[in-house]
Amino acid sequence: MGSVRAMAATRLLCSLNAKAAHSTKTLARSCWSVSLRRHVCSSPSGLRSCMSAWVIDQYGTNGVLRYTEEMPVPTVSSASEVMIKVHAASLNPLDISMKGGYGAQLLKLRRDPMSVMADASEFPLILGRDVSGEVVDCGSDVTHVVPGDEVWAAVPPWKQGSLAEFVTLTEYEVSHKPKFLSHTEAASIPYVANTALSALVNAGGLCRDSASNKRVLITGASGGVGTFSIQLLKAWGAHVTVTCSQNAEGLVRGLGADEVVDYTAGDSLELLQTMEKFDVILDNVGGGTEEWAMGLLKPWSGAKYVTLVSPLLLHTDSMGLLDGMFQAGLSLHNKAMQNILSSGVFYRWGFYAPDGPALDEVSKLVDAGKILPVVEAQFPFTQVPQAFQKVENGHARGKTVVRVAEDDDKRAQGLMQSRRSEAAYSEQEEQETATRN
Repeated sequence: MGSVRAMAATRLLCSLNAKAAHSTKTLARSCWSVSLRRHVCSSPSGLRSCMSAWVIDQYGTNGVLRYTEEMPVPTVSSASEVMIKVHAASLNPLDISMKGGYGAQLLKLRRDPMSVMADASEFPLILGRDVSGEVVDCGSDVTHVVPGDEVWAAVPPWKQGSLAEFVTLTEYEVSHKPKFLSHTEAASIPYVANTALSALVNAGGLCRDSASNKRVLITGASGGVGTFSIQLLKAWGAHVTVTCSQNAEGLVRGLGADEVVDYTAGDSLELLQTMEKFDVILDNVGGGTEEWAMGLLKPWSGAKYVTLVSPLLLHTDSMGLLDGMFQAGLSLHNKAMQNILSSGVFYRWGFYAPDGPALDEVSKLVDAGKILPVVEAQFPFTQVPQAFQKVENGHARGKTVVRVAEDDDKRAQGLMQSRRSEAAYSEQEEQETATRN
């Protein structure tokens, strides 16, 4: 039995890694242009050996967060890596969970496969999954960005995070920042964008060419993934229904939601059941949602239920790697088979997947005004524990952002305002010229 579990767990882990590595090529194929010019970047002069960062040395409550100025500066250790000076970072619910030890077993294995054979420590650990900043160094094979470029990226949870002065990522995880966003605004988007794209494209089967007139339901739509997904789906031409609390209705309608259901109302399920059935459900809530939501999908038509709240990491934390992955895989298999046989509905888990080329396409949508940043709260770098507390309180209305390079970001915001004014003035001139002609 042990060998069967081990083999099943290994197959599941390989499958999940393959999904995470698979980019949303349908979305990004047209937007990844790589210059043939090669360059070699030397280490930036005057770079300190240590940097400021917020770290944890153990898992626990906000009390484990520790500020230090002695964290080693990450180096460009491979030809495809990019070193970024962090201007702004943002927090996600995953950061809160990771601080408490969520996913520690599997993420530790992903960071260092040999850790399963030794008692290696992942501490000190830097959290923070979003970054907007400036390239300061890069490997010899990097062609997509050069030092001085303003970039944004989502930091994979198995890497050191962005609550620090510098972070190192691969070229394929990095994208050019939208021109008309400040670093504070830009830092609110990458992680939720990559998560939503992975869920909607890889698991949900949607893209800009297939989403037109599809009916999509998003549960828990006022948070980061939800607010981004609403805008992306509307840009693709989908019909979007969302659930949220009543006091978030103005926000989600302003982002384009066609229909809004207050989940706190006693008749919310009855109201959803009176609507035309959906092609895709994106579940950001989990819990008992799937028990009532599966019946809202179109039967025998290829409809898909995609949840971002899977038991995989919880199982590996509580049962160990092999038993946890085996039980998670068994759970997924049983639910998928049950739903496909009973109503022809596909049951799938959605996972974050790092994807720089997909962020290139998102950047175009942002600069075209089709996707707006939704920043609920901002904190200076000195108040990271307060930022964690804000996210931990729940009921998010967008993202919580940490300004890491305070002065730099103030200058960037001024520049963005100037660029926006110039763009608006230019557009006004064009309209006046067209009217005269």
